[in-house]
Amino acid sequence: MPIWNPRAETMQRQELRELQLFKLKQMVRRTFERVPFYREKLERSRVSPDDIRTLDDIRRLPFTVKDDLRDHYPFGLFAVPMEEVVRVHASSGTTGRPTVVGYTRADLDMWSECVARFASAAGVTPADRAHVSFGYGLFTGGFGLHYGLEKIGAAVIPVSSGNTARQFQLMKDFGATTLIGTPSYALHMIDSLKDFGIDPKRDLRLKIGLFGAEPWSESIRREIEKGFCITATDNYGLSEVIGPGVAGECQERCGMHICEDHFFVEVLDPKTMEPVREGETGELVITPLSKEALPLMRYRTKDLSVIDSSPCSCGRTMARVMKIRGRTDDMLIIRGVNVFPSQIEEVLLNVEGVAPHYQIVVDRKNNLDTMEVRVEVSEGIFFDEMKRIVELEKKILERIYAVLGIHVKLKLVEPKTIERSTGKAHRVMDMRDVYGEDGKTC
Repeated sequence: MPIWNPRAETMQRQELRELQLFKLKQMVRRTFERVPFYREKLERSRVSPDDIRTLDDIRRLPFTVKDDLRDHYPFGLFAVPMEEVVRVHASSGTTGRPTVVGYTRADLDMWSECVARFASAAGVTPADRAHVSFGYGLFTGGFGLHYGLEKIGAAVIPVSSGNTARQFQLMKDFGATTLIGTPSYALHMIDSLKDFGIDPKRDLRLKIGLFGAEPWSESIRREIEKGFCITATDNYGLSEVIGPGVAGECQERCGMHICEDHFFVEVLDPKTMEPVREGETGELVITPLSKEALPLMRYRTKDLSVIDSSPCSCGRTMARVMKIRGRTDDMLIIRGVNVFPSQIEEVLLNVEGVAPHYQIVVDRKNNLDTMEVRVEVSEGIFFDEMKRIVELEKKILERIYAVLGIHVKLKLVEPKTIERSTGKAHRVMDMRDVYGEDGKTC
Protein backbone atom coordinates (compact mmCIF):
# COMPACT_ATOMS: atom_id res chain seq x y z
CA MET A 1 0.00 0.00 0.00
CA PRO A 2 1.47 3.41 -0.98
CA ILE A 3 2.82 5.61 1.81
CA TRP A 4 1.12 9.00 1.95
CA ASN A 5 4.26 11.02 2.75
CA PRO A 6 7.38 8.89 2.12
CA ARG A 7 9.72 11.79 2.91
CA ALA A 8 8.41 12.00 6.48
CA GLU A 9 7.20 8.47 7.18
CA THR A 10 10.40 6.70 6.09
CA MET A 11 12.85 9.19 7.59
CA GLN A 12 16.00 7.71 9.13
CA ARG A 13 15.92 7.69 12.94
CA GLN A 14 18.91 9.99 13.34
CA GLU A 15 17.47 12.54 10.93
CA LEU A 16 14.15 12.30 12.77
CA ARG A 17 15.76 12.97 16.14
CA GLU A 18 17.53 16.03 14.74
CA LEU A 19 14.22 17.34 13.40
CA GLN A 20 12.48 16.67 16.72
CA LEU A 21 15.18 18.56 18.63
CA PHE A 22 14.96 21.52 16.25
CA LYS A 23 11.17 21.67 16.65
CA LEU A 24 11.33 21.14 20.41
CA LYS A 25 13.68 24.11 20.85
CA GLN A 26 11.41 26.29 18.73
CA MET A 27 8.29 25.18 20.61
CA VAL A 28 9.78 25.80 24.06
CA ARG A 29 11.03 29.28 23.17
CA ARG A 30 7.78 30.28 21.52
CA THR A 31 5.69 28.93 24.39
CA PHE A 32 7.93 30.61 26.98
CA GLU A 33 7.45 33.95 25.24
CA ARG A 34 3.71 33.69 24.59
CA VAL A 35 2.06 31.62 27.35
CA PRO A 36 2.39 33.09 30.88
CA PHE A 37 1.39 29.79 32.51
CA TYR A 38 4.41 27.98 31.07
CA ARG A 39 6.77 30.90 31.52
CA GLU A 40 5.98 30.97 35.24
CA LYS A 41 6.39 27.20 35.59
CA LEU A 42 9.74 27.24 33.79
CA GLU A 43 11.00 30.19 35.79
CA ARG A 44 10.04 28.49 39.05
CA SER A 45 12.06 25.48 37.94
CA ARG A 46 14.92 27.74 36.84
CA VAL A 47 14.73 26.44 33.30
CA SER A 48 15.09 28.68 30.25
CA PRO A 49 14.64 27.87 26.54
CA ASP A 50 18.44 27.94 26.19
CA ASP A 51 18.66 24.92 28.53
CA ILE A 52 17.04 22.64 25.92
CA ARG A 53 20.13 21.32 24.11
CA THR A 54 19.29 17.65 23.60
CA LEU A 55 16.11 15.59 23.39
CA ASP A 56 16.87 14.23 26.86
CA ASP A 57 16.44 17.79 28.15
CA ILE A 58 12.71 17.41 27.60
CA ARG A 59 12.73 15.89 31.09
CA ARG A 60 13.46 19.36 32.44
CA LEU A 61 10.12 20.63 31.15
CA PRO A 62 7.00 20.64 33.36
CA PHE A 63 4.14 18.21 32.90
CA THR A 64 0.73 19.38 31.72
CA VAL A 65 -2.48 17.74 32.93
CA LYS A 66 -6.11 18.10 31.90
CA ASP A 67 -6.89 20.30 34.92
CA ASP A 68 -4.40 22.88 33.62
CA LEU A 69 -6.59 23.38 30.55
CA ARG A 70 -9.72 23.53 32.71
CA ASP A 71 -8.15 26.04 35.09
CA HIS A 72 -7.35 28.34 32.15
CA TYR A 73 -10.73 27.90 30.44
CA PRO A 74 -11.45 28.83 27.76
CA PHE A 75 -8.43 30.35 25.94
CA GLY A 76 -5.86 31.00 28.68
CA LEU A 77 -3.23 28.61 27.29
CA PHE A 78 -3.47 29.79 23.68
CA ALA A 79 -0.21 31.08 22.19
CA VAL A 80 -1.84 33.11 19.40
CA PRO A 81 -4.47 35.88 19.38
CA MET A 82 -7.99 34.76 18.54
CA GLU A 83 -7.68 36.49 15.17
CA GLU A 84 -5.32 33.67 14.17
CA VAL A 85 -7.57 30.87 15.48
CA VAL A 86 -9.72 29.37 12.70
CA ARG A 87 -11.27 26.42 14.59
CA VAL A 88 -12.19 25.61 18.19
CA HIS A 89 -12.98 22.14 19.57
CA ALA A 90 -13.73 21.10 23.13
CA SER A 91 -14.40 18.07 25.31
CA SER A 92 -17.90 17.31 26.56
CA GLY A 93 -17.16 18.74 30.01
CA THR A 94 -19.18 16.02 31.73
CA THR A 95 -16.73 15.92 34.66
CA GLY A 96 -16.17 19.66 34.95
CA ARG A 97 -15.25 22.51 32.67
CA PRO A 98 -14.53 21.34 29.12
CA THR A 99 -11.00 21.37 27.79
CA VAL A 100 -10.81 23.78 24.86
CA VAL A 101 -8.46 23.39 21.90
CA GLY A 102 -7.73 26.00 19.25
CA TYR A 103 -6.28 25.56 15.77
CA THR A 104 -4.54 27.93 13.38
CA ARG A 105 -4.68 27.34 9.64
CA ALA A 106 -1.28 25.60 9.87
CA ASP A 107 -2.56 23.41 12.74
CA LEU A 108 -5.46 22.22 10.59
CA ASP A 109 -3.14 21.46 7.70
CA MET A 110 -0.89 19.42 9.97
CA TRP A 111 -3.89 17.61 11.48
CA SER A 112 -5.24 16.66 8.06
CA GLU A 113 -1.79 15.45 7.04
CA CYS A 114 -1.55 13.16 10.07
CA VAL A 115 -5.01 11.68 9.44
CA ALA A 116 -4.21 11.19 5.75
CA ARG A 117 -1.14 9.21 6.79
CA PHE A 118 -2.92 6.65 8.97
CA ALA A 119 -5.93 6.39 6.66
CA SER A 120 -3.59 5.69 3.71
CA ALA A 121 -1.67 3.19 5.86
CA ALA A 122 -4.94 1.38 6.54
CA GLY A 123 -5.64 1.13 2.81
CA VAL A 124 -7.89 4.10 2.00
CA THR A 125 -7.40 5.52 -1.52
CA PRO A 126 -9.01 8.26 -3.65
CA ALA A 127 -11.33 5.58 -5.04
CA ASP A 128 -12.95 4.99 -1.65
CA ARG A 129 -16.20 6.34 -0.22
CA ALA A 130 -15.84 7.02 3.49
CA HIS A 131 -18.90 6.79 5.74
CA VAL A 132 -18.21 8.87 8.88
CA SER A 133 -20.40 7.81 11.81
CA PHE A 134 -18.48 9.90 14.34
CA GLY A 135 -20.43 12.78 15.80
CA TYR A 136 -19.76 16.20 14.26
CA GLY A 137 -19.44 19.24 16.49
CA LEU A 138 -17.04 20.12 19.31
CA PHE A 139 -15.86 16.48 19.42
CA THR A 140 -12.71 16.18 17.28
CA GLY A 141 -13.46 12.76 15.76
CA GLY A 142 -15.87 13.71 12.97
CA PHE A 143 -14.07 16.74 11.59
CA GLY A 144 -10.63 15.21 12.17
CA LEU A 145 -11.30 12.19 9.97
CA HIS A 146 -13.38 14.23 7.52
CA TYR A 147 -10.63 16.58 6.38
CA GLY A 148 -7.89 13.95 6.45
CA LEU A 149 -9.93 11.67 4.20
CA GLU A 150 -10.70 14.57 1.87
CA LYS A 151 -6.97 15.28 1.68
CA ILE A 152 -6.46 11.76 0.33
CA GLY A 153 -9.21 12.35 -2.19
CA ALA A 154 -11.75 9.88 -0.83
CA ALA A 155 -15.42 10.81 -1.14
CA VAL A 156 -16.53 11.67 2.41
CA ILE A 157 -20.09 10.93 3.52
CA PRO A 158 -20.58 12.99 6.74
CA VAL A 159 -23.45 11.04 8.27
CA SER A 160 -22.59 11.78 11.94
CA SER A 161 -23.72 9.50 14.77
CA GLY A 162 -27.03 7.85 15.69
CA ASN A 163 -30.07 6.72 13.71
CA THR A 164 -28.78 3.27 12.82
CA ALA A 165 -31.50 2.67 10.22
CA ARG A 166 -30.33 5.74 8.30
CA GLN A 167 -26.69 4.66 8.65
CA PHE A 168 -27.47 1.36 6.91
CA GLN A 169 -29.61 2.99 4.24
CA LEU A 170 -26.87 5.46 3.29
CA MET A 171 -24.10 2.84 3.45
CA LYS A 172 -26.13 0.72 1.07
CA ASP A 173 -27.33 3.45 -1.29
CA PHE A 174 -24.04 5.39 -1.47
CA GLY A 175 -21.84 2.30 -1.74
CA ALA A 176 -19.56 3.18 1.18
CA THR A 177 -16.29 1.23 1.20
CA THR A 178 -14.81 2.60 4.43
CA LEU A 179 -16.53 2.87 7.81
CA ILE A 180 -15.35 5.38 10.42
CA GLY A 181 -16.57 5.44 14.03
CA THR A 182 -16.13 4.07 17.52
CA PRO A 183 -15.71 0.30 17.88
CA SER A 184 -18.60 0.18 20.35
CA TYR A 185 -20.98 1.74 17.82
CA ALA A 186 -19.72 -0.64 15.15
CA LEU A 187 -20.68 -3.52 17.45
CA HIS A 188 -24.10 -1.97 17.96
CA MET A 189 -24.60 -1.76 14.20
CA ILE A 190 -23.55 -5.38 13.79
CA ASP A 191 -26.14 -6.35 16.40
CA SER A 192 -28.75 -4.54 14.31
CA LEU A 193 -27.89 -6.02 10.90
CA LYS A 194 -30.49 -8.77 11.16
CA ASP A 195 -33.16 -6.38 12.46
CA PHE A 196 -32.84 -4.26 9.32
CA GLY A 197 -32.45 -7.19 6.94
CA ILE A 198 -28.88 -6.27 5.98
CA ASP A 199 -26.46 -8.88 4.72
CA PRO A 200 -22.97 -7.26 4.70
CA LYS A 201 -21.71 -9.42 1.84
CA ARG A 202 -24.80 -8.92 -0.29
CA ASP A 203 -25.91 -5.38 0.55
CA LEU A 204 -22.77 -3.47 1.55
CA ARG A 205 -19.47 -2.69 -0.17
CA LEU A 206 -17.46 -2.09 3.00
CA LYS A 207 -13.80 -3.17 2.92
CA ILE A 208 -12.02 -1.14 5.59
CA GLY A 209 -12.92 0.19 9.03
CA LEU A 210 -11.07 3.02 10.82
CA PHE A 211 -12.00 2.86 14.50
CA GLY A 212 -10.85 4.92 17.44
CA ALA A 213 -11.83 7.33 20.25
CA GLU A 214 -11.86 4.52 22.84
CA PRO A 215 -9.70 1.53 23.77
CA TRP A 216 -10.70 -1.77 22.18
CA SER A 217 -9.26 -5.24 22.30
CA GLU A 218 -8.19 -7.73 19.65
CA SER A 219 -11.32 -9.71 20.53
CA ILE A 220 -13.47 -6.70 19.62
CA ARG A 221 -11.50 -6.37 16.38
CA ARG A 222 -12.33 -9.96 15.47
CA GLU A 223 -16.03 -9.39 16.22
CA ILE A 224 -16.14 -6.30 13.99
CA GLU A 225 -14.23 -7.91 11.15
CA LYS A 226 -16.44 -10.97 11.22
CA GLY A 227 -19.66 -8.97 11.52
CA PHE A 228 -18.97 -6.52 8.68
CA CYS A 229 -16.57 -8.66 6.60
CA ILE A 230 -13.93 -5.92 6.68
CA THR A 231 -10.38 -5.22 7.81
CA ALA A 232 -10.55 -3.14 11.01
CA THR A 233 -7.71 -0.80 11.97
CA ASP A 234 -6.99 1.22 15.09
CA ASN A 235 -5.93 4.84 15.43
CA TYR A 236 -5.04 7.04 18.37
CA GLY A 237 -5.29 10.65 19.40
CA LEU A 238 -6.53 13.04 22.07
CA SER A 239 -8.50 16.23 21.62
CA GLU A 240 -6.10 18.12 23.92
CA VAL A 241 -3.12 17.12 21.77
CA ILE A 242 -4.72 17.42 18.30
CA GLY A 243 -7.53 14.87 17.93
CA PRO A 244 -7.28 11.63 15.93
CA GLY A 245 -4.00 11.55 14.06
CA VAL A 246 -1.28 11.10 16.64
CA ALA A 247 -0.85 7.48 15.49
CA GLY A 248 -2.53 4.84 13.36
CA GLU A 249 -2.12 1.27 12.14
CA CYS A 250 -0.77 0.20 8.79
CA GLN A 251 -2.03 -2.98 7.15
CA GLU A 252 0.55 -5.03 9.06
CA ARG A 253 -1.46 -4.15 12.21
CA CYS A 254 1.51 -4.54 14.52
CA GLY A 255 1.09 -1.25 16.33
CA MET A 256 0.07 2.30 15.45
CA HIS A 257 2.73 4.38 13.70
CA ILE A 258 3.30 7.66 15.54
CA CYS A 259 3.65 10.89 13.56
CA GLU A 260 6.94 11.47 15.32
CA ASP A 261 7.86 14.50 13.26
CA HIS A 262 4.91 16.26 14.96
CA PHE A 263 4.66 14.51 18.36
CA PHE A 264 7.36 13.50 20.83
CA VAL A 265 6.09 10.55 22.87
CA GLU A 266 7.55 9.38 26.18
CA VAL A 267 6.57 6.23 28.07
CA LEU A 268 6.87 6.82 31.81
CA ASP A 269 6.20 4.91 34.99
CA PRO A 270 2.96 6.58 36.22
CA LYS A 271 4.15 6.39 39.84
CA THR A 272 7.72 7.70 39.50
CA MET A 273 7.32 9.53 36.16
CA GLU A 274 10.66 8.08 35.12
CA PRO A 275 11.15 6.49 31.68
CA VAL A 276 10.49 2.76 31.37
CA ARG A 277 12.59 0.51 29.17
CA GLU A 278 11.38 -0.05 25.61
CA GLY A 279 8.87 -2.88 25.60
CA GLU A 280 7.61 -2.09 29.10
CA THR A 281 4.15 -0.67 29.77
CA GLY A 282 3.91 2.91 30.96
CA GLU A 283 1.90 6.10 30.67
CA LEU A 284 2.08 7.91 27.34
CA VAL A 285 3.25 11.51 27.75
CA ILE A 286 2.99 13.55 24.55
CA THR A 287 4.61 16.82 23.57
CA PRO A 288 3.23 18.30 20.32
CA LEU A 289 6.13 19.75 18.34
CA SER A 290 4.30 21.63 15.59
CA LYS A 291 1.14 23.10 17.12
CA GLU A 292 0.77 26.87 17.02
CA ALA A 293 -2.49 27.76 18.77
CA LEU A 294 -2.23 25.45 21.78
CA PRO A 295 1.32 24.23 22.44
CA LEU A 296 1.58 21.77 25.31
CA MET A 297 4.58 20.55 27.26
CA ARG A 298 4.64 16.88 28.26
CA TYR A 299 0.90 16.26 28.34
CA ARG A 300 0.00 13.35 30.62
CA THR A 301 -2.50 11.28 28.66
CA LYS A 302 -3.11 8.70 31.44
CA ASP A 303 -3.18 6.08 28.66
CA LEU A 304 -1.10 2.96 29.28
CA SER A 305 0.76 1.33 26.42
CA VAL A 306 4.07 0.14 24.99
CA ILE A 307 6.30 1.70 22.32
CA ASP A 308 8.16 -0.32 19.68
CA SER A 309 10.73 1.48 17.53
CA SER A 310 11.91 -1.59 15.59
CA PRO A 311 11.50 -1.48 11.78
CA CYS A 312 8.08 -2.33 10.34
CA SER A 313 7.80 -4.43 7.20
CA CYS A 314 5.51 -1.79 5.67
CA GLY A 315 8.57 0.44 5.17
CA ARG A 316 7.61 3.15 7.67
CA THR A 317 10.32 4.02 10.18
CA MET A 318 8.14 5.84 12.71
CA ALA A 319 7.90 4.12 16.10
CA ARG A 320 4.68 2.31 16.92
CA VAL A 321 2.45 2.54 19.97
CA MET A 322 0.66 -0.68 20.80
CA LYS A 323 -3.07 -0.86 21.51
CA ILE A 324 -3.98 1.12 24.62
CA ARG A 325 -4.01 -1.32 27.54
CA GLY A 326 -6.03 0.86 29.87
CA ARG A 327 -5.88 4.19 31.64
CA THR A 328 -4.35 5.09 34.96
CA ASP A 329 -7.66 6.68 35.96
CA ASP A 330 -9.68 3.67 34.68
CA MET A 331 -7.85 1.30 36.97
CA LEU A 332 -10.10 -0.08 39.69
CA ILE A 333 -8.68 -1.11 43.03
CA ILE A 334 -10.80 -3.98 44.33
CA ARG A 335 -9.77 -5.24 47.76
CA GLY A 336 -6.20 -4.15 47.11
CA VAL A 337 -5.99 -5.65 43.61
CA ASN A 338 -5.45 -3.48 40.52
CA VAL A 339 -8.12 -4.30 37.92
CA PHE A 340 -8.38 -2.91 34.39
CA PRO A 341 -11.66 -3.32 32.46
CA SER A 342 -9.65 -4.46 29.44
CA GLN A 343 -8.54 -7.56 31.38
CA ILE A 344 -12.14 -8.58 31.95
CA GLU A 345 -13.11 -7.79 28.37
CA GLU A 346 -10.39 -10.07 27.01
CA VAL A 347 -11.65 -12.93 29.18
CA LEU A 348 -15.30 -12.48 28.24
CA LEU A 349 -14.78 -12.22 24.51
CA ASN A 350 -12.78 -15.41 24.39
CA VAL A 351 -15.64 -17.46 25.82
CA GLU A 352 -17.95 -19.00 23.22
CA GLY A 353 -21.56 -17.89 23.59
CA VAL A 354 -20.75 -14.52 25.16
CA ALA A 355 -21.72 -11.36 23.27
CA PRO A 356 -19.30 -8.38 23.07
CA HIS A 357 -21.42 -6.27 25.43
CA TYR A 358 -20.71 -6.11 29.12
CA GLN A 359 -20.84 -3.81 32.14
CA ILE A 360 -18.80 -3.76 35.35
CA VAL A 361 -20.58 -2.55 38.49
CA VAL A 362 -18.40 -1.72 41.50
CA ASP A 363 -19.98 -1.07 44.90
CA ARG A 364 -19.06 -1.07 48.58
CA LYS A 365 -21.03 -3.09 51.13
CA ASN A 366 -20.14 -3.46 54.80
CA ASN A 367 -16.92 -1.57 54.09
CA LEU A 368 -15.83 -4.13 51.46
CA ASP A 369 -15.54 -3.51 47.74
CA THR A 370 -17.65 -5.72 45.47
CA MET A 371 -17.56 -6.13 41.72
CA GLU A 372 -20.30 -7.55 39.52
CA VAL A 373 -19.75 -8.34 35.86
CA ARG A 374 -22.87 -8.25 33.71
CA VAL A 375 -22.52 -9.77 30.28
CA GLU A 376 -24.88 -10.59 27.45
CA VAL A 377 -25.00 -14.14 26.14
CA SER A 378 -26.30 -15.39 22.83
CA GLU A 379 -30.02 -15.94 22.61
CA GLY A 380 -29.66 -19.70 22.17
CA ILE A 381 -27.68 -20.07 25.38
CA PHE A 382 -29.84 -17.75 27.50
CA PHE A 383 -32.92 -19.87 26.85
CA ASP A 384 -31.02 -23.16 26.99
CA GLU A 385 -31.19 -25.70 29.76
CA MET A 386 -30.01 -24.61 33.20
CA LYS A 387 -27.08 -27.03 33.23
CA ARG A 388 -25.45 -25.34 30.25
CA ILE A 389 -25.92 -21.88 31.76
CA VAL A 390 -24.35 -23.01 35.04
CA GLU A 391 -21.39 -24.47 33.14
CA LEU A 392 -20.93 -21.20 31.24
CA GLU A 393 -21.02 -19.17 34.46
CA LYS A 394 -18.43 -21.49 36.05
CA LYS A 395 -16.11 -21.19 33.05
CA ILE A 396 -16.27 -17.38 33.01
CA LEU A 397 -15.74 -17.04 36.77
CA GLU A 398 -12.78 -19.42 36.72
CA ARG A 399 -11.12 -17.50 33.89
CA ILE A 400 -11.68 -14.12 35.55
CA TYR A 401 -10.19 -15.46 38.79
CA ALA A 402 -7.20 -16.84 36.90
CA VAL A 403 -6.50 -13.38 35.47
CA LEU A 404 -7.39 -11.13 38.42
CA GLY A 405 -6.86 -13.39 41.41
CA ILE A 406 -10.10 -12.22 43.05
CA HIS A 407 -13.65 -13.55 43.08
CA VAL A 408 -16.35 -11.45 41.40
CA LYS A 409 -20.08 -11.76 40.95
CA LEU A 410 -21.39 -12.65 37.52
CA LYS A 411 -24.76 -11.92 35.97
CA LEU A 412 -25.68 -13.33 32.57
CA VAL A 413 -28.30 -11.19 30.85
CA GLU A 414 -30.45 -11.45 27.74
CA PRO A 415 -29.22 -10.12 24.39
CA LYS A 416 -29.62 -6.35 23.85
CA THR A 417 -30.31 -5.55 27.52
CA ILE A 418 -27.07 -3.68 28.19
CA GLU A 419 -27.25 -0.04 27.13
CA ARG A 420 -25.70 0.79 23.75
CA SER A 421 -24.02 4.03 22.80
CA THR A 422 -23.60 5.78 19.46
CA GLY A 423 -20.39 7.31 20.83
CA LYS A 424 -17.92 6.03 23.38
CA ALA A 425 -18.95 3.00 25.41
CA HIS A 426 -19.46 3.35 29.17
CA ARG A 427 -18.33 0.02 30.56
CA VAL A 428 -17.85 0.79 34.27
CA MET A 429 -20.34 1.95 36.90
CA ASP A 430 -18.45 2.78 40.10
CA MET A 431 -21.18 3.19 42.69
CA ARG A 432 -18.58 3.97 45.36
CA ASP A 433 -18.50 7.48 43.94
CA VAL A 434 -22.26 7.82 44.35
CA TYR A 435 -23.13 6.06 47.57
CA GLY A 436 -21.66 6.29 51.02
CA GLU A 437 -20.71 3.22 53.00
CA ASP A 438 -24.18 3.15 54.60
CA GLY A 439 -25.74 2.83 51.15
CA LYS A 440 -27.14 6.35 51.19
CA THR A 441 -26.29 8.97 48.63
CA CYS A 442 -23.44 11.25 49.66
